[in-house]
Amino acid sequence: MISRRNFITSIATGVAAAAMLSACGKSGGSAGGGTVENPTVLNYTWWGNDDRAERTNKAIALFNEKNPTIKVVGTFTDWAGYWQKRATEAAGGGLPDVMQWDLSYLRDYAKRNQLLDLSDVGVDLSTFDKTLLPSGRVNDKQYGVPTSTNAFAIYYDPAKLKEIGVAEPTGTWTYAEYKKFLTEAGEKGAGKYNGSTDFTGIWWQFNIWLRQNKIEAFTSDGKLGFTKDDLRKWWNLAADLRGTPAIISSDKVTQLLPKSPFGSNKTVSEATWDNFMAGYLADSGASELKMVPVPSDDPDNLGLFLKPSMLMVASAKTKNADAAAKFIDFMVNAPEVGEIFKTSRGVPASKTQRDGTTFDGVDAQVVAYEDSISKYLSDAPEPPIVGFGTLETEFLRIQEELNYGKVTVDQAVDQWFTSAEDVIKQNA
Repeated sequence: MISRRNFITSIATGVAAAAMLSACGKSGGSAGGGTVENPTVLNYTWWGNDDRAERTNKAIALFNEKNPTIKVVGTFTDWAGYWQKRATEAAGGGLPDVMQWDLSYLRDYAKRNQLLDLSDVGVDLSTFDKTLLPSGRVNDKQYGVPTSTNAFAIYYDPAKLKEIGVAEPTGTWTYAEYKKFLTEAGEKGAGKYNGSTDFTGIWWQFNIWLRQNKIEAFTSDGKLGFTKDDLRKWWNLAADLRGTPAIISSDKVTQLLPKSPFGSNKTVSEATWDNFMAGYLADSGASELKMVPVPSDDPDNLGLFLKPSMLMVASAKTKNADAAAKFIDFMVNAPEVGEIFKTSRGVPASKTQRDGTTFDGVDAQVVAYEDSISKYLSDAPEPPIVGFGTLETEFLRIQEELNYGKVTVDQAVDQWFTSAEDVIKQNA
């Protein structure tokens, strides 16, 4: 199930695994020093839903089978709980050996020397497109390795559109045409369906809109690259849709959690990353879902890019750096792992994993979508500024206040810029 943050609330593993994790800590000797009887123990953690947990546990079991002198112990949790736990661990100096990571938090933890430089510890980086690797690099050190790529898209349910008599979008559309589509869908949905959630509450779609207008989100010296007027224009784009059937209300969104409105069959479309296709299908029970590119008022510049859907990182304090690197290399390069995950975490970023993976059905659809937008793609963004995770959370929270009618657009803009300026000052 996919939440408003596009991740399900899934509670971490059971007491037995937690007890093992606590008992093992960072023990197990130096990397490569383990034996079959007394293997080197690696603690690995990730966020996600039950489907991702099942796939990840299969990958871990396969690695453990192939590497009997290393034992990987895994735990997982939901998105919000994941970062709260990492912050607590970092403060206490006890991050797990290996972690699934997000671009939003990479620079923050790297700046505090809490992540291991993976440049020369045994992870094969030659299999990755050179345009992708900078996304995991800070100050010329490769702290994160992409597991996969994803691109932004507008999902829609063709069966629902046919049911209410709305034409399917072609994906070649302006923002005015996109808004007209949402309005028509909401009106013809007659209370059964809304058009979508408020697309202006999604930071990454705002980032894409900035790129469409040749504006950088952040400057090279860690400042904001856009103005209050830019954010005001963005949040005003949906001003005439809020409070209408075009956009589902924030209180309904909250009531549907942990599912999203699209996954709950309450909206006919949703803007998000292309690797959530399988989750949306599972949540909604739909027989088919489709994707088209985001709207743009410049048909030659859609502002799209391939973003690492997630990264693999290791703790700078791991006592088992070589074993950690071996596990990371397996997770990002092994074709067998690609066969396990398919596109559930995005299209495999490594050429060896991508070429060794069979894509059909939904997975082939995701790969085909990324192929279809290839001519519009620009370089992946470098890791965002320190504190970006906080800013992204604030972006959504303040925009939800806007949807509730508790603040005006001007007030929302002032609130977010105040938060952003405080975060930037604290991390200068």
